[in-house]
Amino acid sequence: MKRIFEVNPWTVTSRDLNPKDKRLQESITSLGNEYMGMRGMFEEVYSGDTHQGIYIGGVWFPDKTRVGWWKNGYPLYFGKAINALNYVKADIHVDGNQVDLAKNDVTDFEISLDMKVGVLKRTFTVFGVTFKITRLVSTVIKELADIHYEFSSSDGQKHQIHFDASIDADVVNEDSNYDEKFWQILDAGNEVDSSFIATQTIANTFGVPQFTVVARQSFFGGENHHMTRSEKEVTDTFDIEVPKQGLVNFEKRVIVITSRDYDTLAKVIDTGKKLTENIAKKSYADIYNAHAQEWANRWEKADVQIEGDDAAQQGIRFNLFQLFSTYYGNDPRLNIGPKGFTGEKYGGATYWDTEAFAIPVYLGVSDPSVTRSLLQYRFDQLDGAFHNAKEQGLKGALYPMVTFDGIESHNEWEITFEEIHRNSTIAYAIYNYTNITGDHSWLAGDGAQVLYNIARFWADRVHYSARNDKYMIHGVTGPNEYENNVNNNFYTNWMAKWVLQYSLVHYAEINDNEKVKLALTTDELAKWQEIVDKMYLPEADVETKTGKKHIFVQHDTFLDKDLTPIAEMPQDIRPINQNWSWDRILRSPYIKQSDTLHAMFYFPDAFTEAEKRHNFEFYEPLTVHESSLSPSVHSILASDLQMEEKAVEMYERAARLDLDNYNNDTSDGLHITAMTGSWLAIVQGFAGMRVRDDKLHLKPFLPKNWTKYAFRLVFRNHVLEVSVDGQGSHVDLISGEPLVIDLLDQDITLIK
Repeated sequence: MKRIFEVNPWTVTSRDLNPKDKRLQESITSLGNEYMGMRGMFEEVYSGDTHQGIYIGGVWFPDKTRVGWWKNGYPLYFGKAINALNYVKADIHVDGNQVDLAKNDVTDFEISLDMKVGVLKRTFTVFGVTFKITRLVSTVIKELADIHYEFSSSDGQKHQIHFDASIDADVVNEDSNYDEKFWQILDAGNEVDSSFIATQTIANTFGVPQFTVVARQSFFGGENHHMTRSEKEVTDTFDIEVPKQGLVNFEKRVIVITSRDYDTLAKVIDTGKKLTENIAKKSYADIYNAHAQEWANRWEKADVQIEGDDAAQQGIRFNLFQLFSTYYGNDPRLNIGPKGFTGEKYGGATYWDTEAFAIPVYLGVSDPSVTRSLLQYRFDQLDGAFHNAKEQGLKGALYPMVTFDGIESHNEWEITFEEIHRNSTIAYAIYNYTNITGDHSWLAGDGAQVLYNIARFWADRVHYSARNDKYMIHGVTGPNEYENNVNNNFYTNWMAKWVLQYSLVHYAEINDNEKVKLALTTDELAKWQEIVDKMYLPEADVETKTGKKHIFVQHDTFLDKDLTPIAEMPQDIRPINQNWSWDRILRSPYIKQSDTLHAMFYFPDAFTEAEKRHNFEFYEPLTVHESSLSPSVHSILASDLQMEEKAVEMYERAARLDLDNYNNDTSDGLHITAMTGSWLAIVQGFAGMRVRDDKLHLKPFLPKNWTKYAFRLVFRNHVLEVSVDGQGSHVDLISGEPLVIDLLDQDITLIK
């Protein structure tokens, strides 16, 4: 755990320029607008360790898989969101001295992410000049990034600034498998009022389209403007005089256009030029205020207010800010990468995190159409899921662990082709959408193709054990990635059974056209029922220090391990993934994230309180929470079991996972999809939100150190405001017709 920023409800601020924390600072101060985003690197030269990263939604490259020994079925490439043009680059000199905060004598340094209005602000004084820099990525004009400079003299003397502002296409990906660069130059130019550079991803042999990206920069302020062009960079140079007193402003605007929206290079270039001309008519105040107002609109709908604990308040707002910066449902072609626009780890692709953790949040804070787009994303990639299953010699659809286009593009065998439980989570998302919204139309239409082909996969992936007269699933990795190639992982088996059962129950709802496409036979449906009836689910009675417990066994040999709780181990071994060999981790009993317990997170009403309590008390002490997805699940389950202290402990970890660098891995980028967990821990955990039999249920409690919390919730064309304080719980109807809900086991009617 390491906290480098001050605690404040609306800002993330540091006054410490520590080179050792530079990458961590860059991750935490990232900005984005769904269309594009960037890490919080400095604009000017920084000669110390830094990770300069700018990424564009939906723009990626199929980097050839690099493995020592090829196995049949390996993905041919690892898809990754690639580092795009560095369009914030600046080389600044004051009176002939280069500004480089890794070398300069710097005073008055401050960097601050203002989450309320969605801007990054930076202040410092060097060579007698105070710099105030404000950066935003517009939420109103998606193609626009704006960097505004304010210069003033700190010593009462005049100063001369020489400013080179560039767009640099000579960028690298730190995770490139073969250290190659992914961009080639198509065109570049310096024009009277702007400069541009046009790039295209290099050719690939996998049939993945090449992407074209054009960035164009324009300026307001400065004198003696002249332009230069090199092989992979365009530069505009200005002289700026800083007076003895007063301020001088300088502004750089960048427009980024891609071939995702326009089919020819000429259209991409021309669109960027026209948009640059149009925004030239707007003042900086116009751009800033419109952007800030859009963030105000977002907070109006989704803000969670906490009183009595500023760290908890900052944590939930930071997480929502970064989540909405990554995805806000404006482009149905996009999805949510685990690192968003904040780093290269995980390739920036779509994981099962979206269906498991993000969809429940968007169902609660946005129009259902946003979630419908996320579901449609999977339908649109169904052909890829068929391909993935076929690669393994199986029927039906296997949704990928990692993807941009539906084809599996992750190259770790034990994850890609053993962690197949993610297939069930795609089906769970259909259930979740249908259950919460009450809208069965997607399930009856396109959703049927997704659900029933996932069911086909499971029916083919199981095998029959004649010795036990049971169906089993061998050779898998459960959600706990600290165990590979296990047999009969409880969660995997339980979810496969659930998918088949859910499909059988809802088959009558499927419209006739979809039934014809599915071509399910009576024998096939009967086989599914047989698997449901005979699915093997390991369970056992175990003796623990707190008494005998009946548990669902994580997999066939889990109980043969040395089950020493992690609290009884030397704490300097943690995180174990940074201190132990992989072999030792695999042999240990330690659990990366919820595994057996994950079924209880998805379906709390499917298990008795005793089952949930016994399993939680057995597995949580063995859990190291080294997955960012882990704390929120345990917080919600602890709330369900009225273990309030544990629930709050896990919430705090979920809410401040990146802000406090709990797992010592935030310098690689933020854990965007895990940021949903803090909202889930409050809404599903502390507030006990459930939907049962088409009725909303709430059962809130107030954490001891809080004096109040409140949030808004979208539910079936209604907007509710839930507030909980020392006097009790209250629910107001903000919009919609009268609604009956269950609050603390009592029906109440909400009227606006």
